[in-house]
Amino acid sequence: MKKKRKETSLHSRIIIACMIMVIIPIILTWISLLGIKTYFENTLGVQSFQAKIDPQILRLFMTDILIAIVVILLISVFVLKQWIHKGIVNPIWELNIAMKKIAEGNLDYRLDNHYAGEIGELFENYEDMRLRLKESTDEIVDNEKRNRELVSNISHDLKTPITAIKGYVEGIMDGVADTPEKMDRYIKTIYNKANDMNRLINELTIYSGIDNNRIPYNFQRINVSEYFNDCVEEVGLDLESKRIELNFYNLVSDDTMIIADPEQMKRVINNIVGNSIKYLDKENGTIEIRILDEVDSIRVEIEDNGRGIAAKDLSRIFERFYRTDESRNSSKGGSGIGLSIVKKIVEDHGGYIWATSKESEGTCMHFVIRKYREVDGDE
Repeated sequence: MKKKRKETSLHSRIIIACMIMVIIPIILTWISLLGIKTYFENTLGVQSFQAKIDPQILRLFMTDILIAIVVILLISVFVLKQWIHKGIVNPIWELNIAMKKIAEGNLDYRLDNHYAGEIGELFENYEDMRLRLKESTDEIVDNEKRNRELVSNISHDLKTPITAIKGYVEGIMDGVADTPEKMDRYIKTIYNKANDMNRLINELTIYSGIDNNRIPYNFQRINVSEYFNDCVEEVGLDLESKRIELNFYNLVSDDTMIIADPEQMKRVINNIVGNSIKYLDKENGTIEIRILDEVDSIRVEIEDNGRGIAAKDLSRIFERFYRTDESRNSSKGGSGIGLSIVKKIVEDHGGYIWATSKESEGTCMHFVIRKYREVDGDE
């Protein structure tokens, strides 16, 4: 370990420098006066010099000059020391205290910048550094908190299907499913719960991809009518088992095309529909999917008649980990990243997404994707 050298403090250095600034001029002045006296004595002769100038008067004169010089030097040094102390030492002490606060983890300690020039710039740079560190630290703390919530929410969501799968498997092993109909129902339930677990794992994979900006895409030309007909048919089977009515309206021409990744676009539909299912609070739940023509784009609307979203939450629902009602959502599970994944995928397709909602009436998700237009030379 390298031994730390002992160094004189800045304050001590200034005092020593001031003392030297006084002592050296005094010595030089005294030597100069003695030199002048010696010169005249050698030039005029000692007796002639003493005859013309009274030695006592000469000593008083030299003493007075020396005292005057000393006083002037002391005043100058005092003023200079105060100026240096105020303009350099004090700011350094303030910065030293501030840096110690940062080392202790106190990033709320700010410096009031009442200095100009380089010292003022130094204070500004410190404040910029402090704010960036605080922002970075707050972001790290916030991400850690959200990651803990994510693990907790995913664990909650995984526990439900695992418990169900375990119960149904035990039922099969114990012979509870003693008819082909029961056995078929048990196996279908196990299959559905396994799909739920797979969806959660896929969400975690996509979430990791969002953080690293590495979501895999396989863009291709897609016929809108054919693609959404297939999507709706697949979604409809799940909604039918949950006794939720599905209405589908396709208002675009049969030859309308878009450039999209089929799998990722299906994830968008499934995440939005899954979110609607989770918060349907009415006995006769309804989900409506509409495909609208907007000249250069298509607009997809997925509307439900659920409990809706409060106006204060509406602008934040696409934020990662944001959940509109912590107490109610915790009972339903949910990672809080579904809609942020949806937003990321839609934006990566060159589109945009937003939501409209009325509490107790329902929510509508809208997203827009540009149409594919053939140009000369395309096949």
